Amino acid sequence: MSEALQSAARLSRRQWTVLLLLTASVVINYVDRSNLSIAATVIQKQLRLSPLQIGTLLSAFFWTYALLQLCGIVGWFSDRLPVGYVMAGGYMVWSIATFLTGLTSTFETMFLSLLLLGAGESVAYPCYSRMFAELPQQQRGKANAMIDAGTKLGPAVGAFVGGLLVVHAGWRMLFIALGTGGLLWLVPWFRYMPRDEIAAPATASSDTPSFAKLLRLRCAWGTFFGHFCGNYFFYFLLTWLPVYLVHEQNMSVASMSRFTSSLFLLIATSTGTAGWLSDRLIARGVSATRVRITVVCGGLGIASCLVGLAFVHRNPQLSLLILGVSSIGYGAFASNHWAITQTLAGPGFAGRWSSLQNGVANLSGIVAPWSAGLIVQLSGSSRLAFVITGLVALAGALAWGIFVRRVEPVQWDSTPSTVAW
Repeated sequence: MSEALQSAARLSRRQWTVLLLLTASVVINYVDRSNLSIAATVIQKQLRLSPLQIGTLLSAFFWTYALLQLCGIVGWFSDRLPVGYVMAGGYMVWSIATFLTGLTSTFETMFLSLLLLGAGESVAYPCYSRMFAELPQQQRGKANAMIDAGTKLGPAVGAFVGGLLVVHAGWRMLFIALGTGGLLWLVPWFRYMPRDEIAAPATASSDTPSFAKLLRLRCAWGTFFGHFCGNYFFYFLLTWLPVYLVHEQNMSVASMSRFTSSLFLLIATSTGTAGWLSDRLIARGVSATRVRITVVCGGLGIASCLVGLAFVHRNPQLSLLILGVSSIGYGAFASNHWAITQTLAGPGFAGRWSSLQNGVANLSGIVAPWSAGLIVQLSGSSRLAFVITGLVALAGALAWGIFVRRVEPVQWDSTPSTVAW
């Protein structure tokens, strides 16, 4: 790449500020959605909940989170309205929902507050993709890796700080403190949020692609199913790992929070490293298809080694090692999958494609914790849940490799009217 092109591909100071604020938002996002798993064992005891009820609460967030993206509502908002204000509105809703969770005292009211949390957070990824779709190709891996690293730093921070708050101040203070404190993010966001620079709303046009065209694309189904499988792995760890460590590895809440925090920091490091290396390779002339598909398929392939944990569950050291290796693989995958979607969709359709993709993918957030809770209730062990999660990761690697052949913008105006399989 020439020096002139490299300069043109660099982010401006304002873009860097927006990117850092978005990274901070996703850290808070994942602190808020993961704090229930940290407090789950205490809440279960105080509210006298069954394992299945805990699994249901852990999945409640994803019902509204996935549904609002699947039906295209938040994707339409992010593509057609000023994306900075859409992001701010969703952020305010999810912070209020976090605060309200700390005031609940029954299974039913907590379930409702978690539904509201999911509704607020549903705007995040369509907004991220709408903004990142207009960044240079050589910067998308880095930008998406920063966001994805934030999704792992959030649980890491949440596990460490949340564990301390639960032990010393109680689980209610965990939600109340995070809900009120998180609102401070809105102050710098209203000052620096994108307006005309990288995220102007897409203009309406008769040539705007439809969801029907999207659903006829083989690559779209590859991103949907591949992302579902990757998310299944992550949400299983996010929601059920703390319960597994306390109940089956006999860790204290404090030890569990430290290990969980370390594991998500490891994923964040893997994500950041893989995203940076991917952009470097593309900037040096390696095709985006070769780089991004290799990383997502290889990453999920490594993540599938989680299956082995079911066979060494009585060896704590080896169990934790397998968790670490599989998490490194997942981190590599997570650095590049959104960059693929943003390239395929283009700026005019990135929000709606991402909305539908993330809606499908986050159905895994309903299935993974609920099925884990059911398995434990029926068998008394999480071993089968680890096997299923590893096999799902392997299926995701195959989906990305088979159905997403090229990482190139879809030519919407020439997309045939017949099924493009």
